[in-house]
Amino acid sequence: MTPTTWAGPDLLDRARLTRLLQAYGVYAALVVLFVVAAVLDSSFLSAGNVRIQLFQVAPTLMVALGMALVIGTEGVDLSVGAMIALAASVVPLYVGYGAPLAVLVALVFGAVSGAVGGTMVAFARIQPIVATLSLMIGLRGVAELINGNSAKPVMNSGLLSLGSDGFAGVPLMAWIAGVCAVLTALLVRRTTFGRQLVAIGDNRQASKLAGLPVRRVLVTVYVLSGVLAAFAGAMIVGHGAEADPAHQGLNMELNAITAVVVGGTPLTGGRVRVLGTVAGALFMQLITAVLTQHNVHTSYTQLVEAAIICFAVYASQERGTR
Repeated sequence: MTPTTWAGPDLLDRARLTRLLQAYGVYAALVVLFVVAAVLDSSFLSAGNVRIQLFQVAPTLMVALGMALVIGTEGVDLSVGAMIALAASVVPLYVGYGAPLAVLVALVFGAVSGAVGGTMVAFARIQPIVATLSLMIGLRGVAELINGNSAKPVMNSGLLSLGSDGFAGVPLMAWIAGVCAVLTALLVRRTTFGRQLVAIGDNRQASKLAGLPVRRVLVTVYVLSGVLAAFAGAMIVGHGAEADPAHQGLNMELNAITAVVVGGTPLTGGRVRVLGTVAGALFMQLITAVLTQHNVHTSYTQLVEAAIICFAVYASQERGTR
């Protein structure tokens, strides 16, 4: 037999192992990390600590869901952190009329900002990274002009309950993020829009030739990303009882991209893994929490996160190859 024949089974096994790693690696890593954290510190499983972790991961997950949709179209949205800051600056202006109206206004701002970014990408054909980078700079500037450089306390009970209340021991923020994850999964898997989104990310030119509404889908995904980021901003304000656009939302775009990539959605588009994004957000939150609880310096935490990102991107290369 030729060497190629002998190598065949090994190559098949390696390819199968790679596919399994790509499909289920983040879930296995999450389980292992959870077990290790529980062994190292028995208080990690306490209700109080679990509640804290859910509070912290909920806004990131909200933003990551919108980011996953954008990345699914082979784009990226760097403006989500600034959108959080803008929502934080707008909420105090309208919270006197009630928390629902304040949140609604923030969502409208998110939708408008997302529409601006989506229009630049879909109609002006500006590269997503350039379009959303310019939007990021502009939105944060507007947020600081509206709010000023100092944090403003927010005392509305309805908004504070959004960031502090819970049900069945689970924070309301986590319930909202969970519902958004389910809706996003249904959108991607069960609707024509979701199939169009994936097709556009897989091959935009072919989608145009097939008659798909490419521009409308692109604008819509950026609008959804902006709305989810604005909702996350309102929750952050409610949880912290203050609006501080100068600091709130910083690096959130990087955290969201990390959760999406670690969760298995390729940067090359054409696929959206919603459950993987949820697992990716939880995994990165637990990594940070475990290292922080064991007094690991922030610099080392960042190095660990960087290594995880590099590995996730490398692992997704074959997945993203078309």
